[in-house]
Amino acid sequence: MKKMSTRARVITGAVAAAALSAGTFGAVSANASAPAAESRAAVKADAHNRNLQQTTHLTVDAATKAAQATLDAAEKAGQRITVAVVDRNGNTIVTLRGDGAGPQSYESAEKKAFTAVSWNAPTSELVKRLESTPNLKDIPGTLFLGGGAPVQAKGAPIAGIGVAGAPSGAQDEEFAKAGVAALAR
Repeated sequence: MKKMSTRARVITGAVAAAALSAGTFGAVSANASAPAAESRAAVKADAHNRNLQQTTHLTVDAATKAAQATLDAAEKAGQRITVAVVDRNGNTIVTLRGDGAGPQSYESAEKKAFTAVSWNAPTSELVKRLESTPNLKDIPGTLFLGGGAPVQAKGAPIAGIGVAGAPSGAQDEEFAKAGVAALAR
């Protein structure tokens, strides 16, 4: 038998490796594209698993709709604000900073939204709780000023809308509630 050159061995090895990889990739791709019947049954069975919990979240489109309605309400009133919409976990979905809104309004809006969703209450109500529990204000990421409103589904908080930049927290909260109302339309 004739001995192969080093170059021939390298090329032959590379071709064999490429063929093996392509076959493996094809098998994995085929398996990933169509789950087996057992997998579908397992997913259906897991829906009834007591160890799992399903939650409701706003879509990006819904969050943007609410933020835009909030910004529109403020602009109609001649106010320059920033609006933030956060999900149930307090993660920002969308933030819109209106023309001329102050630089502090961005962070304040996010914190008000986080505070509203965390306690499932408008932040103006939460300000009143500070009288009996003043250390609430020490919780990181919160801001106990009027201007935050929770978004609920079946009574549970699924998002929060925070507004900052108007002359008063009451006005900020009025605009946030306009965003909540837009989600009902």
